[in-house]
Amino acid sequence: MKEIELKVEGMTCEGCEKRIQNVLMDINGVENAKASHTDKNIKITLNKDVDINTLKEAIEDLDFKVVE
Repeated sequence: MKEIELKVEGMTCEGCEKRIQNVLMDINGVENAKASHTDKNIKITLNKDVDINTLKEAIEDLDFKVVE
């Protein structure tokens, strides 16, 4: 298992968190995703290698911004 954390701008509520979590959980290899609009981050647990760009694109397709 591997855990990564991404900083994300644009989340304002629990609904935003759920949208991001749901789209990430649909990606093969994502074991868990926990978003926090108050901390402006997402903790993602992977059970196999997933390209970081795949995760970023999924988030940004929802009109949120991943911050480096």
